[in-house]
Amino acid sequence: QVQLVESGGGLVQAGDSLRLSCVASGRTASRSVMGWFRQAPGKEREFVARINWSTGSSYCADSVKGRFDISRDNAKNTGYLQMNSLKPEDTAVYYCAAGNLWTAGTSAYGYWGQGTQVTVSS
Repeated sequence: QVQLVESGGGLVQAGDSLRLSCVASGRTASRSVMGWFRQAPGKEREFVARINWSTGSSYCADSVKGRFDISRDNAKNTGYLQMNSLKPEDTAVYYCAAGNLWTAGTSAYGYWGQGTQVTVSS
């Protein structure tokens, strides 16, 4: 089993920054890749970014590339999503997820956190 706990969400204004954290625990063999996803009201869950825990290789979706950055601290078993230049359209519940495939597909991630709300006002 893998447990994921997100934190760091909140209400900010357009142009502000936020850093989300995701603390992971449990079987490391089941979580070689950490992904961040988001879901806005009435929309499907959307891939945001992913990172390989071991190598640090990362990838961000085009919609956030240049504004968001994903990182991890292996010593703390914590992953981060640094969000800069936030826009109202970034408003969503943000989830971290764990899996073993290098993919953006939600079905490949077997473990999910509870989510943290990010609201960006204009």
